Amino acid sequence: MSLFSRFTIFRNLYFALAALLGILTVGVVGYRLIENYTLLESFYMTVITLSTVGFKEVRPLSEEGQVFTALLIISSFGIFAYAISTVTRSILSGELGSYFKVYKLEKKIDKLEQHVVVCGFGRNGRRAARKLEAYGQEFVVIENDEQIINRYLVNSKTMYLVGDATQEDILIKAGIGKAKSLLSTLSKDADNLYVVITARDLNRNMSIISRAATESADKKLKAVGANHVIMPEGVGGGHMATLVMSPNIVEFLEYLSIDGSSAINLEEVEVSQLTDRLDSMQIKDLALRQQTGCNIIGLKTPEGEYIINPGAEAKITPNSRLFVLGKPEEIKHLYKILNS
Repeated sequence: MSLFSRFTIFRNLYFALAALLGILTVGVVGYRLIENYTLLESFYMTVITLSTVGFKEVRPLSEEGQVFTALLIISSFGIFAYAISTVTRSILSGELGSYFKVYKLEKKIDKLEQHVVVCGFGRNGRRAARKLEAYGQEFVVIENDEQIINRYLVNSKTMYLVGDATQEDILIKAGIGKAKSLLSTLSKDADNLYVVITARDLNRNMSIISRAATESADKKLKAVGANHVIMPEGVGGGHMATLVMSPNIVEFLEYLSIDGSSAINLEEVEVSQLTDRLDSMQIKDLALRQQTGCNIIGLKTPEGEYIINPGAEAKITPNSRLFVLGKPEEIKHLYKILNS
């Protein structure tokens, strides 16, 4: 939330407090000059006059002091009424609650590291968010559609920012410099292109995955820095064709999920997460099956070579990735080992 936005939300409250401080100052200065009271006496007289509690004066007032006191009382009526109504309205309207909720959320986002930034919370964005949540991956959503925000984000536990993901400042607020990945799921190719360009300029090392509607956008997005480009329509068409030719394979692949509803989960693990050793080692040295019950079904070498169903003697080196198959409770046990 920008400084201007904060001022807009609280401007009436600021004005009310400023008015109260102003009349308090006038009262103190007035009693000092007119009645020659000490600073403490002037403050005391001002407070009991403005609050109309009826306590006795410090000492009898002169005619000038009486006139000043009367004017001070009359002027304080409107200011107090304005201040009370302003504070009450801010509380009842939820402005204060919304402010502190947004403030707390922004502080939480500031502390994030190695998180994922999701641009857009439409159909594709929501699906991506559910999957990330199932993996236990922290992420921040950027969305500017008020209806989507009110329907899906306001009352959820999802960390989000209200704004245009194509703007550099909102990406910086989302912690793009410390993020591990960015998912751009906006509906317009031009917007996704701008997000990719801006994000890549702000973080050279992060992985960027973008949605595209056309093949020409696919090429452009990759040219400006996207690591992967997904065309939902193309994926959907290919999926439908595969269902015709190999329905059981598709069903089996859908069965391998991490959303908690499947009996078997497929997980990707970086070797460095399992061991701090820098020299090469063999798969059997990890003893992953003995520790978690998970099976290693694939290996990706640092050179990008894929080895399917590697044997126990297969060598693994730093920056290798393992593809692990296991039951949900076994995968959870694996995560405990990774995070210990």
